[in-house]
Amino acid sequence: QVQLVESGGGLVQPGGSLRLSCAASGNVFRIYAMNWYRQAPGKQRELVAGITSGGATAYVDSLKGRFTISRDNAKNTVYLQMNSLKPEDTAVYYCNADVTTLARRAFYWGQGTQVTVSS
Repeated sequence: QVQLVESGGGLVQPGGSLRLSCAASGNVFRIYAMNWYRQAPGKQRELVAGITSGGATAYVDSLKGRFTISRDNAKNTVYLQMNSLKPEDTAVYYCNADVTTLARRAFYWGQGTQVTVSS
């Protein structure tokens, strides 16, 4: 069994910053891609950014320059640094990881962390 636990969400004023973390634990043998998604109220979940095990990154075009994804493979952790936050960034942020255990390879999801951008 694999668990992904996000942390770092909260309430922040427009223009502020937050750093999200997502740590994988359990019977992890290897983690391939790790991704951040978000889901705003009344909207579909959307991909925000992804990072491979080798550190290659990709972002949704609208967030380039404000959000930065990174990972610490030794800690099985992925981060999302969010700067210059806007009210439209308000959403539940989820991490997702492509994980191999001794039994299988599958995508796992965290429970989500709320980010609210408001004055």
